[in-house]
Amino acid sequence: MSHQPLLNSHQHDELEETAYDSSEKVIIVGDDEFDDDYNWSRTPPFSWKKLWLFMGPGFLMSIAFLDPGNLEGDLQAGAIAGYSLLWLLITATLMGLLIQLLSARLGVTTGRHLAEHCREEYPTWARLVLWVMAEIALIGSDIQEVIGSAIAIRILTNGAVPLWAGVVITASDCFVFLFLENYGVRKLEACFALLIGIMAISFAWMFGEAKPNGKELLLGIFVPKLSSKTIHQAVGVVGCIIMPHNVFLHSALVQSRDVDRSKKGRVQEAINYYSIESTLALVVSLVINIFVTTVFANGFYGTDLAQNIGLVNAGQYLQEKYGGGLLPILYIWGIGLLAAGQSSTLTGTYAGQFIMGGFLNLKLKKWLRALITRSCSILPTMIIALTFDTSEDALDVLNDWLNVLLSVQIPFALIPLLCLVSKEQIMGTFKIGPVLKIISWLVAALLIVINGYLLVEFFSAEVNGAVVATILCIVTAAYVAFIIYLAARAITFSSWKSVPQEKTESSDLKTVI
Repeated sequence: MSHQPLLNSHQHDELEETAYDSSEKVIIVGDDEFDDDYNWSRTPPFSWKKLWLFMGPGFLMSIAFLDPGNLEGDLQAGAIAGYSLLWLLITATLMGLLIQLLSARLGVTTGRHLAEHCREEYPTWARLVLWVMAEIALIGSDIQEVIGSAIAIRILTNGAVPLWAGVVITASDCFVFLFLENYGVRKLEACFALLIGIMAISFAWMFGEAKPNGKELLLGIFVPKLSSKTIHQAVGVVGCIIMPHNVFLHSALVQSRDVDRSKKGRVQEAINYYSIESTLALVVSLVINIFVTTVFANGFYGTDLAQNIGLVNAGQYLQEKYGGGLLPILYIWGIGLLAAGQSSTLTGTYAGQFIMGGFLNLKLKKWLRALITRSCSILPTMIIALTFDTSEDALDVLNDWLNVLLSVQIPFALIPLLCLVSKEQIMGTFKIGPVLKIISWLVAALLIVINGYLLVEFFSAEVNGAVVATILCIVTAAYVAFIIYLAARAITFSSWKSVPQEKTESSDLKTVI
């Protein structure tokens, strides 16, 4: 099989599925566009106008850091561990930023997203396994997001709308998504920015109502502290930061801008702007997560209620603790939770289209892909809503199982990504350098080990009986074997020699870091 660098490719096969059609892409225009003598081996100077045009994909990506599952992790960390894990929340967000920047780098440099690369680089059996794992991860996260939205709707309607009806309302968002898509990428991004703004205002309002201890807040941010009593929450804080479907999503979102990949200056410019806007987006998401953690740390840390707080009852506990005010905090929480759930289900629909189209190379109409993606998750969610509508404890147990489901999928997104961005035949000389490569693999290994700890802890508590234990051991052995296979492919990728190429402008690129 001949592996040609995709960096110099100007277009894909007409029959091949692509993230965006050329007519959908945002055209990046700056003063240098009209300079015929500009040396495109160099990166153009910084431009605020261009930064504005590149703004958008990072904020869509950041929504996965703010979904209902993350909010539940935040509130439980605050209630049980107080302010002590804020430093870890910041560290985990930085690790998440690194992974997302590598995902963006892959998409910008090659013009193809992670799912498309997996389809090309792995044998049929392996890519089918990766596709199934990605779909399972997407369904698991979507269930959490839809249930979170349904809980918010129930809060805002004073219980008049049951959980199952909230699920139906939330499921209809795919049609809203399709409606917005017809008006262009920028309009869609503006909609998500609005939802993030609603979350920021809602949780900032709660932060103001809570009046947290400033000294303890600063100590939690700047003084690392971890104890045996908070290790479970610490693992949860780190484990829920990386969403497998989000790694696939970001590598596709960055292709919404028209970048001439035959010019090394253009490629590096796009990487730089996406790095800035992704960092800004995750700073916003980090602040929102800190707001939520702080509110629950201030109100419930050290109380008898701390161990019992979850997404379902958090609003009621907040109301009892902080009271009414100008606008009851229960409804402020409901508004923020609804914005988080709606925005994350929309991005999940978006990610599902890219994952299905990329792995299977399906040329389907967008409405049909969105409908298929939404149907795959909405049916199990409806069953769950009807089954667990009246049981808060059952929903918390379900959430634990879904977190385990997502933890299992982490290696199947991270390992292929790191393999691909390290491969010169794919990235040209935009492949990551040795220092960044070591850091990235260490971060990935840490995330996999942490999620592995979650799995071991969960199954050791939940699994009983010799038959179930035997089945679990067999499944675990197959799981570990596949991870080893993926890691071995990384060694193979790195050892491949470069295929001789005709010298082009982009062939003179120097490896970054």
